[in-house]
Amino acid sequence: MYNEGNLSQPLVPPDAAWDPAEELAWMLQEAMQEEHPRIPGPRDEDSLFAPAEGTPLGNLQEITAELPPLRPASRGHRRIPERRRPRALQTTSYLVAALAAAIASAVSFFSGMVASDPLQVVAAARVPGDIVPWWPLLLYGPWLVASLSVLRAALHQRRALHSWCTVLLFSAVTILLCVLQAPKTLLDTTAAALPGLASLACFQQAVRQITLTRAPRKAMPRHRTR
Repeated sequence: MYNEGNLSQPLVPPDAAWDPAEELAWMLQEAMQEEHPRIPGPRDEDSLFAPAEGTPLGNLQEITAELPPLRPASRGHRRIPERRRPRALQTTSYLVAALAAAIASAVSFFSGMVASDPLQVVAAARVPGDIVPWWPLLLYGPWLVASLSVLRAALHQRRALHSWCTVLLFSAVTILLCVLQAPKTLLDTTAAALPGLASLACFQQAVRQITLTRAPRKAMPRHRTR
């Protein structure tokens, strides 16, 4: 039975800040927590897979734990020796190149002396007498300058196509003039052409010796790569 005193008390209106929806949400949350207990967090994986003490697997783990740690494999101690050319071989190469250059210079000088007389005969009837001894310089001057250009290009490992063309042109002109002044026999024609050919061949081989003593340059890309 209800107490008549409680029924006779006046009802107090609720607070203005009270929200029935929020109150209902709190009640539902408390009911769900009481119905579903809190799930414990996951245990450590080491504790799950750790063997029990006293078992063979546990004894084996204790023995391995007492062993000293393994040393990491050392790398980089062994150095691969670089391939270097022996000094004796390099010195011999330079000596051969110097000997070839000296022989080429001697042959060129001697061929110039041999070809000087036929060239002076060609110029005797066409230029004044005091200029005739200097007239072969018109042929051997460009030849010598072009030869020096070829040697300089060989030292820098560059091509010298125009210089080679100059050397070949003046060598051919010199050989042709010498052949025209010689008697028209096979032996005389060969003898007249031999000095110019020998000088040209020796010069080409001397340039080849210089290019062999120089280390090859790495090919640079012509176009810029992105």
